[in-house]
Amino acid sequence: MAKTLINVPFSLRLTFEERAKLEKQAAGMPLGAYIRKQVFGKDATPRKTRGKHPVKDHVALGRVLGALGQSRLSSNVNQLARAVNTGSLPVTPDTEQSIIEACEAIEEIRTELLKALGTEPGGVE
Repeated sequence: MAKTLINVPFSLRLTFEERAKLEKQAAGMPLGAYIRKQVFGKDATPRKTRGKHPVKDHVALGRVLGALGQSRLSSNVNQLARAVNTGSLPVTPDTEQSIIEACEAIEEIRTELLKALGTEPGGVE
């Protein structure tokens, strides 16, 4: 009866020069995939990937995460929702302005996230 093998990581120590040489030979291919291809050729088992570089703009993503970290947006929206659900939300100019500001902030975050992921806000790339 054949045993089922579990994928076990294998570590390979390289000098900086050896790694640089391999990376140059790999020409942008992930180093692990390149080494498997060199060792196993056509018999190399392809790996599942998460997709290549889902984040298109790391600066935009950083701006969004920074804005989220500094904002009280989720707390404020939660408080508004609670007040709506209990019927205690007074409709005043201040309340209306707060809701407008929250919606604008959410729209700005959405726009920045779409930019960071390489999709324009108006449609799908």
